[in-house]
Amino acid sequence: MNSEQLQRVRSGKGFFAALDQSGGSTPKALAAYGVEAAEGDAMFDQVHAMRTRIITSPAFTGERVLGAILFEDTMNREVEGRACGDYLWTVKGIVPFLKVDKGLADEADGAQLMKPIPDLDALLATGVAKGMFGTKMRSFVKKADRAGVEAVVEQQFAIGDQILDAGLVPILEPEVDITADDKAEAEHLLRDAIAGHLDRLPDGRQVMLKLSIPTEDGFYRGFVEHPKVLRVVALSGGYSRAEADERLARNPGVIASFSRALTEGLRAEQSAGEFDALLDRAVGEIYAASST
Repeated sequence: MNSEQLQRVRSGKGFFAALDQSGGSTPKALAAYGVEAAEGDAMFDQVHAMRTRIITSPAFTGERVLGAILFEDTMNREVEGRACGDYLWTVKGIVPFLKVDKGLADEADGAQLMKPIPDLDALLATGVAKGMFGTKMRSFVKKADRAGVEAVVEQQFAIGDQILDAGLVPILEPEVDITADDKAEAEHLLRDAIAGHLDRLPDGRQVMLKLSIPTEDGFYRGFVEHPKVLRVVALSGGYSRAEADERLARNPGVIASFSRALTEGLRAEQSAGEFDALLDRAVGEIYAASST
């Protein structure tokens, strides 16, 4: 593990950029960018062009962006003649992470587990070879059902162990639906389940947590201070950037890991000056909210 990257992730100021849209989310991301998704591999060419424009922007540097989460296709591509992960770290000073999940299974007990991840060990080995520091994987809690929440957390930690064995740091992402009527209750169940698994995590092992911005301010402070949690980051979850920033700022120690909120307002037809100015504003606002 790169010790400089570890120190950056542990104590650096800034936030994470989630540039890992895949599958069904890619056409939506392109549409928001003002591009009609093509068929097959051409669609991934389009989204890589969008991500490259963000990554190479002068607004996107390690001064305010700590890490970037990449889709597997992006990890395997180049930016300005360099492997994407290498470009992020050596040129921009941004720590690269890899999304490893393959999407969500059907709902059961008010939650969606991750689909099976075939050949995960091979993917993790590729991630190590391409300079990834860690990984990210998402589950989805739709309501406060104890069985569903516990199943999600059990799966996250089980796969997290496999990722740690490979020498990478897992970002565990058991997202809670921000529109759920019983969101606060679901968050209580989730916090309890995560705490139990952290207590059983062997000494010397650390995970990261990516969580929905909680209903109760400061709700995850115990995780921010937990010795087995490297960092707590928050997803925007469908909130606008303004609302996500406002809510995040009320949770000291938690930093952003935004996707849609980061790229909000960016369009393919914008000039370089317009694009960079809008991205600079977004980065500045999210950085400020993450620096409370």
